[in-house]
Amino acid sequence: MSNANTRAIPDATGLHPQRLDGKVALVTGSGQNIGRAIALRLAEAGATVIVNGARNRDKVDETVRLVEKAGGRAHAIMCDVSDPDAVGGMVAEAVKAFGSIDISVSNVGRRLHKPFDEITIDDWDDSIRINLSASFYLAHHVVPLMKKQGWGRIIHVSGYDGFTGHLINRAYNIAAKSGMHGLSKAIGKELGLYGITANTLVPGAIDTDRDWSQYPNTTIDTVRERIPVKRWGHIDDLAYGAVYLCTTGSFMNGQALHLNGGEFMF
Repeated sequence: MSNANTRAIPDATGLHPQRLDGKVALVTGSGQNIGRAIALRLAEAGATVIVNGARNRDKVDETVRLVEKAGGRAHAIMCDVSDPDAVGGMVAEAVKAFGSIDISVSNVGRRLHKPFDEITIDDWDDSIRINLSASFYLAHHVVPLMKKQGWGRIIHVSGYDGFTGHLINRAYNIAAKSGMHGLSKAIGKELGLYGITANTLVPGAIDTDRDWSQYPNTTIDTVRERIPVKRWGHIDDLAYGAVYLCTTGSFMNGQALHLNGGEFMF
């Protein structure tokens, strides 16, 4: 006799893969810093990685070299991701080389310090195109591939100022980074039934190469002291978050994964 209150336990087979063998990942802005770390860790988990940059070919080639040195497989494609046609060309090249794209990581951003009343219309349009529209362009081109294969992982690398607004003179970056997570939620809600998840990685204070002129009145020590774990984040803190979202994190969808050592708690 059946019990109306009995719940079927889903078969977990295949839901929590530990490896990404056979998957192809495209990581934008992966010539250095967080993007490079994500490329390396996804490759370490078995994925073939498309390494992307816009200007510095040497850095992109170095990421490819590091992946291959570790026994992984990587391919470099130079592309300005703020250009939708260029993004389409990059995706087409990747598909021609490897058959499809299973994982896309949008990790390109520009963080400029400028008072609101000095921001020009061109400043705003350029920033939104680089920091937000680039994520849409990539999703626009990869989602049909993911729907066809019934599986996909979309990750947007945002920033905690998009959630806290804690820095002044960063209006366009804060707006764009907030929009990235809105895009993740929209994609995850609409396309989850096709096996596609979309999430946002939210780095806090991460130890990266950066232009410190855009961080006035900020020092390494003062930031470290306000973080409960008393350290800056490492780029691998973000990279392993990306690996989780692509492997065992299959039930996470439309979420923001905050990695900031507890500096801000949501």
